[in-house]
Amino acid sequence: EPLLLVLHIGYAWLVLGAALLGLTLLGADLPQSASIHALTAGAAGTMILAVMTRATRGHVGRDLSADRLTSLIYILVSLAATTRVAATFGTTWTMPLLIASACLWIAAFGGFVLAYGRMLLLPRDAR
Repeated sequence: EPLLLVLHIGYAWLVLGAALLGLTLLGADLPQSASIHALTAGAAGTMILAVMTRATRGHVGRDLSADRLTSLIYILVSLAATTRVAATFGTTWTMPLLIASACLWIAAFGGFVLAYGRMLLLPRDAR
């Protein structure tokens, strides 16, 4: 079930961010910003969307199951985080990766607004 899987993905981002930070502190040749973006865009972004979708579905009386659009926004936020972390490694692809990450992030949270805005704004029986 994507509604549960996304929580595990958020925790995986937390582990990855902590591991990258630890490696950086131990002297590995990694940009510290990679760990920061794994923790923020990856862990925080994924968990925020996961909790918002789960709480909304529960509070408005919907099935606690992710539909296709919900699954898509989970994929988009993870892709946004992945491209943002990749952009920290300073290649000639940095700017295209930053732009792609921003577009994916906007698509993920915009998708949440499209999928869940009506549920949150209308009275419970009108949804």
